[in-house]
Amino acid sequence: MRAAGEQTVQPCPQCGVEIRADRRFTVWCAACDWNVDPQGADEEKGGLGRLRRRLAQRHGERLVTELSTGDERHWNGRTAAGMLAYAIALTVHAVTAALAGGGIWFLVGGWGGIGMVPGLLLLALAWTLRPRLNRLPGHARVLARDDAPELYALIDEVAALPGTRSVDIVVVDAQANASVTHLGLRRRMLTLGLPLWEVLTPQQRIALLGHELGHFTHGDTRHGMVVGTAYRSLTTWHYYLSPIQEPTLVEALVNLLYVVPRALIGGLVLLLDLLTSSSARRSEYLADAAAARAGSTEAAVGLMDRLHVTESVETTLYREANGRRMRGSGRTTSADAEGLWEALTRHMDSVPESEVERQRRAGARRGHSVDATHPPTHLRRRLLLDSPPLPASVKADAERARRIAAELSGPRAEVARELVRDGIDA
Repeated sequence: MRAAGEQTVQPCPQCGVEIRADRRFTVWCAACDWNVDPQGADEEKGGLGRLRRRLAQRHGERLVTELSTGDERHWNGRTAAGMLAYAIALTVHAVTAALAGGGIWFLVGGWGGIGMVPGLLLLALAWTLRPRLNRLPGHARVLARDDAPELYALIDEVAALPGTRSVDIVVVDAQANASVTHLGLRRRMLTLGLPLWEVLTPQQRIALLGHELGHFTHGDTRHGMVVGTAYRSLTTWHYYLSPIQEPTLVEALVNLLYVVPRALIGGLVLLLDLLTSSSARRSEYLADAAAARAGSTEAAVGLMDRLHVTESVETTLYREANGRRMRGSGRTTSADAEGLWEALTRHMDSVPESEVERQRRAGARRGHSVDATHPPTHLRRRLLLDSPPLPASVKADAERARRIAAELSGPRAEVARELVRDGIDA
């Protein structure tokens, strides 16, 4: 083998074709896929996670075909499975309401006597099982409209494309991700992870906003108010019925009594997951279409490619942030964190196309997705490329991009200091 700079040249040990590669990344053969996925697929933790992966891969091809036909029946989320999921969720909430009603009955009927004990217990149980709406986390780094009018104006413009309402709050964090959620009954929140935002082009950022805001138009039943809160209630039930570890004789009998109700709760969680899985994946495909309409098909596909290499984003941040922390004098200052985002962007821009292609092929083999609830990324990318290419409805403007960058300068510095101060888990 001979090497020059960052490049290596060697014959493929499997097919003999000459391989030219960047030695910073995995050396592989594009002709025969030798060493395309040296690590192999990671085993999903938990039976439910493994089941979700299998479902995503099994039904992914079928769903892509359905969506490609343009048949409106496949784009409508009001399916029999979705209605059944709502019915189950309402039943779960009805049980919680019955517990509350029983608690009040015992409390009133046995006021001042022993009957108050079961009444208080039932009310306490119903309180912990109540439907809980999302709240703004206390540690959230909120970017208000007055602090970032240009960013909010861009979000408003993207939201107007599908005719949905814009967000009320933007939160900035240190995750290589982005998401939207509801706060309370009406408020909407967009969370932007700076490690992802920083490595995207301006047009890809518009595609990202289009994707996230698209979830409000094509909602995922699983994360809706009715079904989502029922999931939380069932999870609480499952926790209460968890077997006692290292039990005494009496506790062993209690564990035995818990077996049937625990299996019933677990079965309901699994059933809800099965009923809503197709809706969740369809929501992702439709959000991808919204990304293409907002930022262009090219930008949406580029966003997909960035999602394939988020592991490289995290690895680079780990190396850069922890390196700066080790070189620091103890208390993290702005100087210690300076240049973190620039170093991350330089690295991501230097990733060769061969490495991106390797990640695509490895991802297709593994059924790679952002998480177990998302459809495989290679299928999402294929659906975008097989659809008629769309131009950008919202175009990146250099001056607007500069103003948005200025609005994010404060949070950028704060998150960089946080990453350097606290370090990053490898």
